[in-house]
Amino acid sequence: MADTFLGLTPRDWQAVGLSLRVSAAGVLLSLPFGLGLGWLLARKNFAGKTLVETAVNVPLVLPPVVTGYLLLVVLGRRGWIGSWLFRWFGLEVAFTWRAAVLAVAVMGFPLLVRAIRLAFQGIDPRLFQAARSLGAGPVGAFFSVSLPLARSGVIAGIVLAFARGLGEFGATLIVYGNPESAPTLALEFYNTLQRPPGAGDDQRLWSLVGASLVLACAALGVSEYLERRGQRRESA
Repeated sequence: MADTFLGLTPRDWQAVGLSLRVSAAGVLLSLPFGLGLGWLLARKNFAGKTLVETAVNVPLVLPPVVTGYLLLVVLGRRGWIGSWLFRWFGLEVAFTWRAAVLAVAVMGFPLLVRAIRLAFQGIDPRLFQAARSLGAGPVGAFFSVSLPLARSGVIAGIVLAFARGLGEFGATLIVYGNPESAPTLALEFYNTLQRPPGAGDDQRLWSLVGASLVLACAALGVSEYLERRGQRRESA
């Protein structure tokens, strides 16, 4: 068995690193949309709001492989958007690292929006209106008043979406594939589980389980801490 560090082989660490990078990129990609939509759902009533809320939460209840297939239909070389990107820019999305990032962004988006929405709902809207009455524009009031007051909830949503991305498997498997040279942590666990049993495989599987648990528990712990911190500020 290859040399290990903390029970993980160099290939395992490569998978951990790729998962961290993909999850971070997915959160960064979805964050601007999550902020805007979370604020809109928290503060505005409009026609079709229920439909928007349903569409946002569909990835939570839809089988991840179905979500991945839909992404493949849209982003594949012959897909609705993928064909246009390839024709005009020579850009391929499906079965590249970009597809993994998009899969992570889509699967974590409902958690991100929910946390941000709850954070904005916990803020007294009169504070926003007071900033507007003092001359601040809508964007200025948002960044100077609403967003700072909601930052704990926003960060908690970011952490939850990041944690969801670390564990993403089904959608990633369909739209990103399972490249031997660059699997994510979840894909590497699946690959190890599917190989014929060999010396040290059980130990390696448990090492991958341990790494997944450590990352997930750390992210959830941070999210819980930030949520409680936000609640204490609201009650102060």
